[in-house]
Amino acid sequence: MIHIILKACARRAFQGACVAAVLAAGTLPSSAFDSHAGYYYPAPQTSEPYISNVETALDANKRSRAAFVIGLAAQQSKQAYAPGYHLFAKGAELEKLIIVATGDGQYDTLYRMRALLASLTSMARGTELFARTDQPQELNFLDFCKLIGFKQVTVSNGKDVTHQIKVN
Repeated sequence: MIHIILKACARRAFQGACVAAVLAAGTLPSSAFDSHAGYYYPAPQTSEPYISNVETALDANKRSRAAFVIGLAAQQSKQAYAPGYHLFAKGAELEKLIIVATGDGQYDTLYRMRALLASLTSMARGTELFARTDQPQELNFLDFCKLIGFKQVTVSNGKDVTHQIKVN
């Protein structure tokens, strides 16, 4: 519904009606509108919750999430080949991790996206924060995302497939 309202708002003749409609709609659930869909990736076709037994680190904050993304990018830059994806954090507190393929034919199925997340586990284990955990070998990438405070992980081929994971 919000997409219909936003499209109507683009036309000047409907601006008054738009304000009234938005006020009448009240508060939307956080999952009702994804401000990054349509800009960085297509709207998610699939989603799932991920319940982690890991507690968010007490010192997890915007800065630690930024450092994590920078650390993974630095590892990518040391490789002898171009990365198959871009990884970045968005949101007011950088609480949303976004991973988008850099070329066609990559990460175009849910299975390939999950395999990417599994391979990112190995990269994450090379970071300082991951090494500080009690049993890093027991954790996967999504557990690590929870540890540093990411609330959402979105993986997309950047063309027509997007999967979104709510990390709890």
